[in-house]
Amino acid sequence: MRLPHALKKLRAEDGAVTVDWVVLTASVVALGAVVGGVIWNNTDNAAMDVATYIGTQHVITTF
Repeated sequence: MRLPHALKKLRAEDGAVTVDWVVLTASVVALGAVVGGVIWNNTDNAAMDVATYIGTQHVITTF
């Protein structure tokens, strides 16, 4: 009578659900890191373009 109870415990899915959530969370974090890296790189390029443009402008300080 103890064997079916032991087999029922082996079929519990609590651990599998936890593993699913860990994998899902790790995937979302990794995707966020990749997207953040792409955005950071493009933002850096745009900032350098703006800095170059502003650096070439002349300011008239007299009236």
